[in-house]
Amino acid sequence: MRFFRLFKIILIAYRFGLDEILLEQIHLRALKVFSQLLPFRTQLKQPRAVRLRLALEALGPISIKFGQMLSTRRDLLAQDFADELAFLQDRVPPFPSEQAVKILETVYRKPVNEVFLEFDIKPVASASVAQVHFAVLQDGTQAAVKILRPTIAPVIAHDVALMETGAWLLESIWPDGKRLKLREVVAEFARHLDDELDLIREAANCSQLRRNFLNSPLLQVPEVYWDYCHPEVMVMERMIGTPISRVEILRTQGIDVPQLARMGVEIFFTQVFRDGYFHADMHPGNIFVGSDGRYIAVDFGIMGTLSEQDKNYLAQNFLAFFRRDYRRVAETHIEAGWAPRNTRVDDFEAAIRAVCEPIFDRPLKEIYFGRVLLRLFQASRQFNVEIQPQLVLLQKTLLNIEGLGRDLDPDLDLWKTAKPFLENWMAEQIGLRGLITHLQKEATNWAVMLPQFPRLMHYNLDKQRARNLEDRLAELVAQQKRQSLILTLVAVLLAGLLLARVYL
Repeated sequence: MRFFRLFKIILIAYRFGLDEILLEQIHLRALKVFSQLLPFRTQLKQPRAVRLRLALEALGPISIKFGQMLSTRRDLLAQDFADELAFLQDRVPPFPSEQAVKILETVYRKPVNEVFLEFDIKPVASASVAQVHFAVLQDGTQAAVKILRPTIAPVIAHDVALMETGAWLLESIWPDGKRLKLREVVAEFARHLDDELDLIREAANCSQLRRNFLNSPLLQVPEVYWDYCHPEVMVMERMIGTPISRVEILRTQGIDVPQLARMGVEIFFTQVFRDGYFHADMHPGNIFVGSDGRYIAVDFGIMGTLSEQDKNYLAQNFLAFFRRDYRRVAETHIEAGWAPRNTRVDDFEAAIRAVCEPIFDRPLKEIYFGRVLLRLFQASRQFNVEIQPQLVLLQKTLLNIEGLGRDLDPDLDLWKTAKPFLENWMAEQIGLRGLITHLQKEATNWAVMLPQFPRLMHYNLDKQRARNLEDRLAELVAQQKRQSLILTLVAVLLAGLLLARVYL
């Protein structure tokens, strides 16, 4: 089965000429010549970027999401690739409107015109998993109706199987495959994709994020209309805004675009370090800007979460990085278990410094992150640093945010923007302010636990006494067994001696 899936990937790549594109990028001329000699090669007329987009669409929803992420990284891609892949953000071919109406009538068990006062048959946006139609509720409320693509579940399952096969193959033939935990990364991604197929879960994600940013000057999140929601349909407040990728239009509306870039960085760090709950699909197709200059988020199918321990280690890493304290970065990696315990801190520190020092005090437009990522990868391989699957979504989101910031304001200093926020967050976690904050959080729990403390202590003492008695009894039983075994051996030995004397 695995080889059949791989064969399908190869056929699609060959159909759209992706082998030529790949070999052109990695400059393997001998293989390029071999590829051109293959039989049944057709001369494809579409530009290479168009062929790549079509191939990703043919490979399925997961490949489309991969293309969406790549489209935000114009520093890593040629201009034609970045422009073409941007079409994947919100212009994936829609499914027929008749099917959308049929799904709604099946879900609500009544005609669409009895559910909504108005329903726009033409989708306003179409993505890899669902598409959105505008509607008006019976009370006149403007709404957006998100409808899951029909038969999408088996398609997702098939795509996940393709990714698992690819990860298995890379781990089998690539020395770094196991260190990167590719199959664990795919499993983590698949878990979040399963969440995307349940729009009730997405609606709950939306409600949580809205609660986190209620009345925020940074971010707007639509309200969910729960009475209309179903695992295949999500109905929410209609948000009016301009796509964040339309920078020139935003400027004509009087939006401070550089300030918008700084707000994006603050929103990211607020979600990660204040809430430990973040929007993990922040490509430009999911982000709009309201007339008041606030961000508007849509599409809440993939959300990331971080434990308190992950947040603490990440904050220490970021802060040490911003302060150019490379030794602390190295120590934090070892303390967290991301690097082996026997790693030489001074050597690791020197490697990190060599990668990071050249990019400080530079705006985004002067930083070539493709080279930085390559050097970081080489350093991590040298010191056997393991990829953390639970942080993959965070890394993906950080790439999206950084790419978005580059498009909005190439002069943005990412380090200076993020450093004050992290310093303030760390001050709230440690020191006197941190102690007061934690005491306030735990006060309610202590108020419940303190009256029960004597009873709990008595219970635990009784439990410990009973455990001691059980241990003593078990020891006595074991001792008796040992004595019985010794007596048995002595009896057998004596019987043997008596028999020897009789017969001898």
